[in-house]
Amino acid sequence: MKSHELDYNIIGHDMQVVEIELDPGETVIAEAGAMNWMEEGISFEARMGDGSAISQSIMGKLFSAGKRLLSGESLFLTHFTNQVRAKKRIAFAAPYPGSIVVLDLAELPYRRFTCQKNAFLCAAYGTKIDITFTKRFGTGLFGGEGFILQRLEGDGRAFLHAGGTIVRRELNNETLRVDTGCLVGFTEGIDYDIEMVKGLKTMFFGGEGLFLATLRGTGTVYLQSLPLSRLASRIIASAPNLGGRQRDEGSLLGGLGNLLDGDNRF
Repeated sequence: MKSHELDYNIIGHDMQVVEIELDPGETVIAEAGAMNWMEEGISFEARMGDGSAISQSIMGKLFSAGKRLLSGESLFLTHFTNQVRAKKRIAFAAPYPGSIVVLDLAELPYRRFTCQKNAFLCAAYGTKIDITFTKRFGTGLFGGEGFILQRLEGDGRAFLHAGGTIVRRELNNETLRVDTGCLVGFTEGIDYDIEMVKGLKTMFFGGEGLFLATLRGTGTVYLQSLPLSRLASRIIASAPNLGGRQRDEGSLLGGLGNLLDGDNRF
């Protein structure tokens, strides 16, 4: 289905907010808890799925929801709709410092973009939001944040959030190796995989973890300087009374993933 057209304004610098202007009847979909404020006249409803396939069967919706549950995300997305005849504004932001990436999916190759599962903030109604996995399932069990990814598809605008400074890299039949947490997303034409670091000494004492994300091909890659997991691990290390270690996002083995992904220093 054709996506709704969204006008927007980015507010701030280091802790950005995106304010979206909804025309009468327009809808924006967002992850639960991302909304900051909205004007009177906008209604919201939690729904199972993104609404891109209205005719999808109940089993299809349950299957899509099951994939989101496996990734650690909520089963539901919140749909915000302007119910009045005047334009209304609504704002979204992530719960940690960073910047917002604006994607016009209609201008991207095959109208698709693949991103870290916690990078998605909001998008125009009609955008398809799906879950994808790395090719090597065994490696993905230990690969931390790079194991589970989200794929956005459509012809409208989508908004991502990244921690720290955002870096855009254009690859032309090149290879780039990245800490799994520092990857925000990439366009079609980029082949993505997780590879083990070579050398036992480097693995255990190099401080970069056992796995790196490897990106090959031609396309656009977005990187972030401060992944949420890295920020959280530093906070917990500085405040041991908070208790427990955080579960690495995207890892099926929880604490074991923390040991392997480079967030903990020996």
